[in-house]
Amino acid sequence: MEFPLIAPQPPRLSAMTDGLRRIEASGVFSNNGPEVRAFEAEATERLFGGSGACLAVGNATLGLMVALRQAAGLRPRADSLALMPALTFAATAQAALWAGLTPLICDIEPDGWTADPRQEEALLARYGERIGVIVPYATFGTAIDLDRYAWLATRYRVGVVIDAAASLGTIDAAGRGFGTGAPFAIVYSMHATKTFSVAEGGLIYSGDAARVDQMRGMVNFGFEQGRSATLPGINAKLPEVIALMARAKLAEIDTVCAHRAGIDAAYRAALPELTMQCSCGRRQATQFMPVLLPPALAPRRDAIVAAMAAEGVGVGQYFSPHIGQQPLFRETALIEPTPVADAIGGRMLSLPITDAMQAADGPVIAGRLRRVLAQETARVGRQGSQQQGAAMDDLTTVVIGGGPAGTAMLTAASKQGKLAPLVEAGFAIVESRARMGAGELGCYAIRSDTTAETFLSAVKNNPHPELAALEHHPAGQLMGRYVAELGAPLVDTAPLLSVTADRLAGIVTRHGGSVLTGHRAERVQRTPDGRWQTTVRDADGGERSLVSRNVVIATGGYQTDEQVAAKRVAGVPLVALAGERLMRSDALLRLGGVGQVEARLRGVAAPRVAIIGASTSAIAAAVLLLKHQPGFAFGAGAVTLLHRQPLKPFYPNVAAAHADGFTDFDDDDICPVSGFVLRLAGLRLESRELVLRMLSLGGRVPDPRVAAHRIAGDDDAAARAIIADADLVIGALGYRPRAVPLFGSDGAPLALAHQAGRPMVDRHCRLLDAQDRPVPGAFGIGLSAGFVPWGRLGGEASFRGQANGLWLWQNDVGQMIVDQLLEREAQEAA
Repeated sequence: MEFPLIAPQPPRLSAMTDGLRRIEASGVFSNNGPEVRAFEAEATERLFGGSGACLAVGNATLGLMVALRQAAGLRPRADSLALMPALTFAATAQAALWAGLTPLICDIEPDGWTADPRQEEALLARYGERIGVIVPYATFGTAIDLDRYAWLATRYRVGVVIDAAASLGTIDAAGRGFGTGAPFAIVYSMHATKTFSVAEGGLIYSGDAARVDQMRGMVNFGFEQGRSATLPGINAKLPEVIALMARAKLAEIDTVCAHRAGIDAAYRAALPELTMQCSCGRRQATQFMPVLLPPALAPRRDAIVAAMAAEGVGVGQYFSPHIGQQPLFRETALIEPTPVADAIGGRMLSLPITDAMQAADGPVIAGRLRRVLAQETARVGRQGSQQQGAAMDDLTTVVIGGGPAGTAMLTAASKQGKLAPLVEAGFAIVESRARMGAGELGCYAIRSDTTAETFLSAVKNNPHPELAALEHHPAGQLMGRYVAELGAPLVDTAPLLSVTADRLAGIVTRHGGSVLTGHRAERVQRTPDGRWQTTVRDADGGERSLVSRNVVIATGGYQTDEQVAAKRVAGVPLVALAGERLMRSDALLRLGGVGQVEARLRGVAAPRVAIIGASTSAIAAAVLLLKHQPGFAFGAGAVTLLHRQPLKPFYPNVAAAHADGFTDFDDDDICPVSGFVLRLAGLRLESRELVLRMLSLGGRVPDPRVAAHRIAGDDDAAARAIIADADLVIGALGYRPRAVPLFGSDGAPLALAHQAGRPMVDRHCRLLDAQDRPVPGAFGIGLSAGFVPWGRLGGEASFRGQANGLWLWQNDVGQMIVDQLLEREAQEAA
């Protein structure tokens, strides 16, 4: 017996001659005629208990377009976002684009396959009022928690539109039609392939009848009264003939859903070994039966689909690729990491559930599927046996870390036309996150100390067309809004870094390299022949070894409470001075950090804060606290910066410094290459502006809330007193490298310079051992690597410290490493 995936059974027009004659006699074929009005009233009563109101539309995509436009405020701001999950149909994102919104695509949770609530709330906090509307998808007809979205709408003052395309006929846990009483719009489909099968059509419902009334004008060219447009409008009206069919389907929908629920239950009983959706509610309007293949069989899905077709069973792959993987949306949307959607979408199979089937057909199809899976499992086993004992990867370079620094090195190579040669020599990049590029930058609440122009310079006029095109991608346009400003919010830098990394990954794989996202480098060990063996582990615990002549460590830096607490200030460990009042700067600067400060200072009438350090992080912490709204009750001198080195701003040249009245520098503070004053040590952008005010430079007036105290030494009792009097102490005392452990060929750990608190790399970005000697074939780049520019790279002679900057990584520093890697490869080849 044959089982097609979908076998539409809409009401038969041939059996509706009386209704068709009624339409003909009325002379009304569209424009909210009597059949449409009757269907809307009947649907409201039968499906939603008579509460709220329904609006019939030409199709669900039109319904989404109208509902999204209304929920986002009729005239949304130009950069308004529509937050939606990756695992949904293309129509969801298409509707957002047509409504003038940019899709913001998030991951899903692993059980019900609906939007990940934690990521939704993180993105609402990150993007704030830029998110005009949340567009949850009631995946495969499930009854999602609408009360939670009502709370989010109030909490974040954001619009909500539920894409419930497959849910017409679903009953929630309270026994009501899914959506009943919801204060926002819910959009359902009546497409021929849906459980509520008509032909083509959609239904918008809301518990708020006034909302539906406004949308009624929007679907009729924006006419609220008469024929003069007062609203954004479109023609999205449902024809009378389709409404006639919808009324007939409404009469039988309970029977149809109950019949399909029996088939669903039969599948679940027959295939207990497969993962299925954890659905909510009393009844799901089941369109088909989604199941997940075992992970090992995911690569064999096409073969499984073909084998099932040979068995007489139509099988689909909804939704694979998901919208975050589709070319249009990769060009037009902002896409967050979606590891769960990637994994689930990659394993998804859709088995038939049709009106023509019986519950007994479920076990029949299950038996055919089980037979096919057994055949494919055996084939995978044979292939695995053949591959056992094969040589490990023999590469030239392995890069560990695909965050801002690791991908910046690839950007540097792309700018010089050297990315393809680097990759073709044998290349792999390993990143623990599901997506390369941004690292943790999107988790911070501050502005960058790098200009928007610098971020854009990575792609603008890049020799690779796919990278150059990103200047006009939504992520590039977002960054463009911050040109000529004091940096860009770090949360807004993440999309461009991520999509740039996506394009770089495409170039790498196209030239034969490997991009191992979702893999963590566990250890790097020297082999007896002088190469490096990197052991990586995937999310499922599987291990793999990569053998290469070179390894590049780009794993960034970190800050811990213990690290900050142990630092000595005025001769005393900071923890002894501050105790439980101590907070590390990294915690403050992240999203939610100011909330932690609010909690710590709650009830303190006139709080005092001491910030220890003179770095960008220290000044950024002060800026963040001072500009927070609603503001803290800071009085005069409430925020004190305690620092050892003088606070000095960057200047583009000596004349500009003198024009502002800044003279606290000498020839050693001037970069001989660029002429910049304090090119490396000087504070920039927002931090610079605060310091300029503190120093009263250029006619600026100091902020009376901020004071500074330069620590005189270990005997500085005044510094200790300031800390003792503070209600909160922020330790902005640097980061340490998050480096993967290296081992010698004998398995013993290698002693490295950074483990003793010295720079991780030398002037050529080569990793240093405990005797400050270069470790052959090992390089480092990124935050806390300890690199100091020199020679043609410029920098002032007086600079003491390390230079961490995206521009350097994407240009001279990244190119320095690339050139050495290619040179070593050429030497090996010779």
